[in-house]
Amino acid sequence: MHKHDAPNPNKVSPEFASRLSNLEPQQKVRVIVLLQVQDAENLTNKRQSRNERQAAIKAMRESAEQALGNIVEIIQKFDGQQLSEHADLLGSILIEITVAGVNALAESKAVKAVIEDQSIYPIHSF
Repeated sequence: MHKHDAPNPNKVSPEFASRLSNLEPQQKVRVIVLLQVQDAENLTNKRQSRNERQAAIKAMRESAEQALGNIVEIIQKFDGQQLSEHADLLGSILIEITVAGVNALAESKAVKAVIEDQSIYPIHSF
């Protein structure tokens, strides 16, 4: 990958960007995309009644769905696939997409961050 093709450093960790740079642009990877959800901190910072919590959850879901709608074209353009139908309550969604697609997602204003989907292995005691 050429230097100008590197993902936005504010949205992709240096370690993940380094691994991406060793792949071809058309190779596919699985990523967790953190969507830019509207005012999430203000919705959850104070003690809330049940109705306020339900309204906050609804607002976050709607905001995440709107952000997801803003990246659908990128996902399609770069031969990507959503691995779940909707974003979760935290505004994240698992996507399989090309390396070039990761770079495009990282440039989108609808995306807060792109994280490598990694396997988790137990640590064995000695």
